[in-house]
Amino acid sequence: MDLLKDLESLQFEYGVQEEDHCWLYLQGRSRGLMIKACAHATFFCKLLCNLRESLHEKQTSKCLSTGSLHTPDDGALKVGIIGGGRLGKQLAHVLFQLVPIPAESLRISTRRPEALAEFRELGIQCFYDNPSLVVWADVIFLCCLPSQLPKICMEINSSLDKACIVYSFVAAVPIPRLRLLLNHTSILRPHYQCGDSVNIWGSKKDITAALQDPVILHATCPYNPAGGIVLNIKWLEGVFYAALNVCKAREMPHLQVLQLLNGLFLSVHFESCGKDGASCPKFQLVDFVSKVYAKNLPQRRPFPWFDLTAVQLKETPFGQHLSTRTALQDHLTQLYCDSFGVSLTNEQRPVVCPGSPSQ
Repeated sequence: MDLLKDLESLQFEYGVQEEDHCWLYLQGRSRGLMIKACAHATFFCKLLCNLRESLHEKQTSKCLSTGSLHTPDDGALKVGIIGGGRLGKQLAHVLFQLVPIPAESLRISTRRPEALAEFRELGIQCFYDNPSLVVWADVIFLCCLPSQLPKICMEINSSLDKACIVYSFVAAVPIPRLRLLLNHTSILRPHYQCGDSVNIWGSKKDITAALQDPVILHATCPYNPAGGIVLNIKWLEGVFYAALNVCKAREMPHLQVLQLLNGLFLSVHFESCGKDGASCPKFQLVDFVSKVYAKNLPQRRPFPWFDLTAVQLKETPFGQHLSTRTALQDHLTQLYCDSFGVSLTNEQRPVVCPGSPSQ
């Protein structure tokens, strides 16, 4: 038995003066922000992993059918984390367990790698060499303090590949400043707004366990303002344009890309879509580019390369489409929950669209 478990004198609130109890909601808000941040990063990595795996299968099949001796790489997503503090460690645990990112595909660069023995025991490389990390990684998570960011950006900006996605948790530094510091446009930065706080986040579970709780997981859905924390939906736009860039890097024709995205991310639908799935949403070319551009794009041409910083700062065709299509919002919410293995309510439970590959 743990004799100290739930002992009142060891609880955080015990040492807080009564007149200061009104500030205790900040503790719940901080935990909620941590949970949402880790959940959204996990969803992003799951989406990229599924996409890269499908692209690898298509490339391998093409090589076999043409008798090519060139073998494509295994397509595994390589993830680097800069910063080994509280957020960096929580994120590493969540990505390792819930995506899951294999140990050989996850690395951490921090000024104190000796403090990360728990990750080394798992086979995760921990060191202090930011430039070499960004050369290796497909996705870099910035989990550092704002005061450390200029120095880190100076170290890595010349080593960043165009296709490497920098995902920043440094809330105090906006996207235009990040773009300037990194001289890079493949940047994602989730932005959270806090309103009236309702602590639904719990306090006992670690972040990984919390994200397997259906109530907490549903509260992290991009369109759910539960817990008083609201995600700016421009992040979701950035996620899908990042997926298009992954396909662009392989020069995949845009019609094949749309077919692939529909099969991977919109292959389920709700009962309201009808038995034949006729009203089930599907991605179209004009959902991502202007009508004029779409009209002049040859069928075998890939999508253009998208500036992810501009996507999150300006209006986009996908943003306009997403804001007016509640059916698409519902399907993406289902995709989000399904990626964590958590179902919606029975009334909202989707079925597989006819003719679409099962997830």
